[in-house]
Amino acid sequence: MPTHTPSPAARLDVAGDLLTLLRDTTTEPRPDTQLEALTLAVAADLPVLLWGEPGIGKTAALTQLATALDLPLTTVIASVHEPSDFSGLPIVGDDPAEQGVPMAPPDWAVRLVRAGRGLLFLDELSTAPPAVQAALLRLVLERRIGALRLPPGVRIVAAANPRASAADGWELSPPLANRFVHLRWAHDHEVVVRGLGGTWPHATLPGLDPGKLRDAVDFARRAVCRFLTARPPLVHRLPSSETRRGGPWPSPRSWEMTLHLIAFATAAGSSRDVLSLLVRGTVGDGPGLELLASLDRMDLPDPEVLLADPAGAELPERGDLRQAVLDAVVAAVRARPEKSRWDAAWALLARAVDTGAPDVVVVPATTLATLRREDWDVPVTIDRLTSAVDLSRRADRAAVAARAGR
Repeated sequence: MPTHTPSPAARLDVAGDLLTLLRDTTTEPRPDTQLEALTLAVAADLPVLLWGEPGIGKTAALTQLATALDLPLTTVIASVHEPSDFSGLPIVGDDPAEQGVPMAPPDWAVRLVRAGRGLLFLDELSTAPPAVQAALLRLVLERRIGALRLPPGVRIVAAANPRASAADGWELSPPLANRFVHLRWAHDHEVVVRGLGGTWPHATLPGLDPGKLRDAVDFARRAVCRFLTARPPLVHRLPSSETRRGGPWPSPRSWEMTLHLIAFATAAGSSRDVLSLLVRGTVGDGPGLELLASLDRMDLPDPEVLLADPAGAELPERGDLRQAVLDAVVAAVRARPEKSRWDAAWALLARAVDTGAPDVVVVPATTLATLRREDWDVPVTIDRLTSAVDLSRRADRAAVAARAGR
């Protein structure tokens, strides 16, 4: 009997069935710091730029994010467009002298405006030439394309490869870079393996606590304003190198973005790791880490309160925070040196030794001793502190000697 040979069309149908099965994946809730940071920035309506090597899943993450948030995804490859595609194409009307020449937007912008919501994905941003980057400035900051303004329901996310791994790559211009929250995107081995097995992590919008919104805004404003009051040079600091100018750096604009992100992270109860990614991705590693350290100190007890009642003082458990509190106490005594305050500071140092590691009192005890006036009696607690300080110093010297003998 003659055998039936499937037609080419039938073979393609079978191939299509196999492709459908391969694309059939599910999602699961899974802690993912970088995905949570991305989702939080999108919720805060801030433009996000994902940096990562080719092939690590930046585009796939955006596709999955759009699906999870139920937002239609519009992808625009920045490097294959002309500047006029973002600033608008001039259209000459009947009477340009009276009506002017309007700038017509591209079709994808019109579709976004009609939909009223969506996720605009600007891919391959680092391969866009400077003229295109300049045209993108208004789109990213003001959400305007030609005569159109994108509706509030549209979020903007971009992706870029480092210049060394980008095809004909360019450094981002400082004005464009300063408009983004920069997130370093890296693959997680377990996520990739589990995803290839058919299950990818699920992105969800952060759950903002309605009862925390006002307090979150107050906290964010106090945090940023207090920090910049103490560190005025960081209000605006343009990096000296071209590469660093194409990343996150501090400016009034990026500090405002940071304030928004702190408020959102606080209202959502996000982890410190998530907040760290967002803050460092907005103002840079150095200023960002300084701000995070400042946040730790915002809830530290007032030195004057501690000096008023050293016996009932509650000192932080973490060594670095305890050190900061004791340094602040000694600074308060230096600012207003009185015998009763000097004695209270020694009592606090003794309490610190009794409830924690003695090494944190070495520096404040040494400084406090230099503040003694001739007519001030040495408190009895200083004997215990002297023993603890000497023991700590001997341990430090022994550790140094051991390292030197290796």
